[in-house]
Amino acid sequence: MVMSASLSVERAFVPSPQDLVARARAMIPTLRQRAARCVAGRDVPAETIAELHDAGFFRILQPRRWGGYEMHPNVFYDVQKALAEGCMSTGWMFGVVGCHPYEIALFHEEAQAEVWGEDTATLVSSSYQPVGRVTRVEGGFRLSGRWGFSTGSVHCQWVVLGAMVPPAGPGEPPDMRAFLLPREDYAIDTDSWHVFGLQGTGSHDIIVDDVFVPEHRTHRAVDGFLCANPGQETNPGPLYTLPWAQVFMRSVSTAAFGGARAAIAAALEIAESRVSTNTGKASKNDPFLHAAIARAHAEVTEMEQTLRLTFEDLMGHADRGEPIPMIKRTHYAYNSSSVVRRLADLVDDMVKLLGGRAIYMTSPIIQPWLDLNAGRAHVANDPANRTQDLIGGLTGQDPTFTFL
Repeated sequence: MVMSASLSVERAFVPSPQDLVARARAMIPTLRQRAARCVAGRDVPAETIAELHDAGFFRILQPRRWGGYEMHPNVFYDVQKALAEGCMSTGWMFGVVGCHPYEIALFHEEAQAEVWGEDTATLVSSSYQPVGRVTRVEGGFRLSGRWGFSTGSVHCQWVVLGAMVPPAGPGEPPDMRAFLLPREDYAIDTDSWHVFGLQGTGSHDIIVDDVFVPEHRTHRAVDGFLCANPGQETNPGPLYTLPWAQVFMRSVSTAAFGGARAAIAAALEIAESRVSTNTGKASKNDPFLHAAIARAHAEVTEMEQTLRLTFEDLMGHADRGEPIPMIKRTHYAYNSSSVVRRLADLVDDMVKLLGGRAIYMTSPIIQPWLDLNAGRAHVANDPANRTQDLIGGLTGQDPTFTFL
């Protein structure tokens, strides 16, 4: 395929990683101002989406040949953390929608061209719940079903949906796949997202009524696990040899760091002026509150550094053309799955020590606290789902859950 002149021009203006992170941090005050509207509207405001586009954030993991920046994943996660510090719903939405250019790069070349051929700024949402009903037909599949949790879906022109393909023959296992559909092939139920936290992510339901999906618009889970995806033929860079699951898992845990940082700042703000009307004690002199805030700051930093080193290691293997040992993949999946619950507990410890001031919805710590507790519900943020394979890896057994 010949690259268009427009893509060549786009490539000439690739910002540096430092510039991208600085742009994200500069948005924090604006995102804080919009956070209440984001939550009330149950979706990220359109002007925020436009600003994320203008800043180039959605291109960080997109192939260079399709107008993207093809950058180290840690750049993407650093941007996500900053956005989430301003508004965790916005950071969560960006993490999910912004990581999909990576998966589209793993699809067959024909599917990549359908998504980006006319507009390289096209966005894709998802729901990987394997709830779709699939029938094999000539050239592809018929797909129907209703999927929940499609974050950012109203801002996207395509969607990726999970489903199990029935066995092709006797004795063969089912085939877990992601199905790529254009906007005209599905409906969005925008009244389905009523939750106590992460309200502004716009994670609406997707409805599909018996549509045809050609073979080239499917991505087999086993290909992502084996790091042998059809898109690697035309996107051969080391970035796209990583296990897809490792990239996606981090996209639904990383926003929690921004939420936790916002909660720490809020705790310090409340403590500065709060004096208990019952005891007369000032929170700024409370050693128990000090200990909770210090512990939160130290452990947030520790977890951030651990996950940063994770992708330095993963990309090191990719750059050297080496397979990633399975024990590392199971370990890294476990680490990612555990951080949201740990962060929620740390913030909960601070909230408990801030008295009645903290429980009002106007309190700056309440929305991050709600968002963190909502984020724990994602299947990728439950370490119990990763325990068996981590222990198996330590004892030399093959994994039972291949999304890692």
